[in-house]
Amino acid sequence: MPMELYHLIAFLISVTFVLWTIPDVKTLGLKLGIVDRPNARKIHKDPVVRVGGVSIFAGTMTALLIVGLLGGFSALAPHKLNEIKVVIIGSILFFGIGFADDLFNLTPISRLLMQIAVATGCWYLGVRIEFLSFPVYSLIKIYWLSLPITVIWLVGMANAINWIDGVDGLAAGVSGIAAFVMLVVTLFMNQPAAALIAAALAGGALGFLRYNFNPAQIFMGDGGAYFMGFTLAAVGIIGLVKTTFITAVVLPYLILAVPILDASAVILSRISKGKSPFVADKSHFHHWLLKSGISQRQTVLLIYTLTFWVGSLALGFSNIPSGWGYAIGATMLLIWQVWQVRQVWRSRHSHK
Repeated sequence: MPMELYHLIAFLISVTFVLWTIPDVKTLGLKLGIVDRPNARKIHKDPVVRVGGVSIFAGTMTALLIVGLLGGFSALAPHKLNEIKVVIIGSILFFGIGFADDLFNLTPISRLLMQIAVATGCWYLGVRIEFLSFPVYSLIKIYWLSLPITVIWLVGMANAINWIDGVDGLAAGVSGIAAFVMLVVTLFMNQPAAALIAAALAGGALGFLRYNFNPAQIFMGDGGAYFMGFTLAAVGIIGLVKTTFITAVVLPYLILAVPILDASAVILSRISKGKSPFVADKSHFHHWLLKSGISQRQTVLLIYTLTFWVGSLALGFSNIPSGWGYAIGATMLLIWQVWQVRQVWRSRHSHK
């Protein structure tokens, strides 16, 4: 069977599984009272089931299991197969941490310590960042810095995706777009195993949007957000950062630039105000847009476009055929989207 067909199968199984199971997860969540209740920081008005990540997780894992049984991983070298196993185990554990938080409201420090422990285990088992890329110095081997940088990357991305999950459809859409771009780039870089995980994750995230886009019927919760954030970060390591191409090492950071920059800005903002970086507030980019009078849907579509734009830059830098053509098209789309948002903002403020 052609390798590309395995990727299509993984995507379709994941999408189908999520679409099929979400109604049952929603019903069960309501019966058990596992809901996200409105408060001063949140923008939804009614209680919403918060464990939709169960479907994303189960759909992704089911897709990978079936593809594995069909022989999708059979041609891998032993060290590549080991990396895939470590990523899958790590993603299961990150989902478990988030799901436990959805059920029992864990303290921020306990969540962080467990995430650091899992990320450290992944590094020990071979999923690690060993090079950084600098324009002047080419690839730089980072030696003992590999551990802290890998842990910060894996834990940071898991939390960055969780933090942007504050508007209907935002985290799922951003993750789905990033996973799809990761799929294309890893395939082009001849990393089919990493691409299989990206395909399954893209299917799960985009299938979830059917029920999560505004007005959301269900939320993914911490379980889904941690799972997607960790998996995207880990696929970036095994599919791109571990290669020796200078451009490939940079690509995961570019593809995931939107949640990275949002999380970084929020942390700096909280620290500058003397607050703990772990205490939630309304300092995210999506909160700023909503305060400006932009609707939830317009906010989400603008951030989708930003994510697609940085993803298109990654396509260009990876030298994919017509990659820079996609980047030019995405730039035009972003300009149009920003103009639309600006028109809404001017209209709202001109009537004050």
